Amino acid sequence: IAEIISRFDLIAIQEVAPDLSGLEKVVSLLGHNWGYLVTDSTDGTAGGSERTAFVFDRCKVFSRNIVGEIVLPQNKLIDGLQFARTPYCAAFQAGWFKFILTTGHIYYGQSSGVDQRRVAEIDAIADFLAKRAKKEEANYILLGDFNIVKLGDATFQALEKRGFYVPDALKAHPSDLGKTKHYDQIAFNLKLNADMPVFSKQNQHAGAFNFTESIYTPEDLEVYRKYFDPKTIKDKTAAAIEKYYLSTWRTFQISDHLPLWVELNVDFSDAYLKRLLK
Repeated sequence: IAEIISRFDLIAIQEVAPDLSGLEKVVSLLGHNWGYLVTDSTDGTAGGSERTAFVFDRCKVFSRNIVGEIVLPQNKLIDGLQFARTPYCAAFQAGWFKFILTTGHIYYGQSSGVDQRRVAEIDAIADFLAKRAKKEEANYILLGDFNIVKLGDATFQALEKRGFYVPDALKAHPSDLGKTKHYDQIAFNLKLNADMPVFSKQNQHAGAFNFTESIYTPEDLEVYRKYFDPKTIKDKTAAAIEKYYLSTWRTFQISDHLPLWVELNVDFSDAYLKRLLK
């Protein structure tokens, strides 16, 4: 996990355990120049006692000292309820680019179909942040696990209809291990000068990193067999053991989602100097 994170500058992580020793170990492996911000654990059955976190390379990104968890006003509650897991936002700056980053883990429900509470949560957070972005003339990025099954359904429409833009390069990459679901998204609502684009629509650098091609591959099964719970694989066929290794065991070692990534331009020196010349 630390090796994957080290290739990026700013990372949002969902489903962080209440016990912070794992997160602290990852950050210690990354090195002294890395920092993190993390929420309190979420109470209630829907929240699963999870935390969410931002991990960032302080040589590339710095915190602008604004953090908070989003709580809806009384007239905006979702059927009288707050979010199942409170979205977490923080202000950052990388180069010239100042932005508010919000990470969320949206309610899943009972099935992978369109759950109305899931739709309502996505609509509520997108609407809340879009109004903030307009009022403050600030740049907002909304990302996380939205539990969106497919592009174009009601859950995805709830994200885009409020003015958030999802790059086409990300739409082309499902984020589940089976590479069929679009659970995770990175969406932008930006207020920038035309000559200072952080993301090029013509030359998009974005995708999903498939770590299963590099670690815990089918060929590695014998390397890790000694770490399996003997009770779990007792009397199992070779095919059943391989299925357990590639699904359940591998999932609990890293994740059942592929990390989405996007590369942004944050150096606008040339555009600024050209504007001064004019």
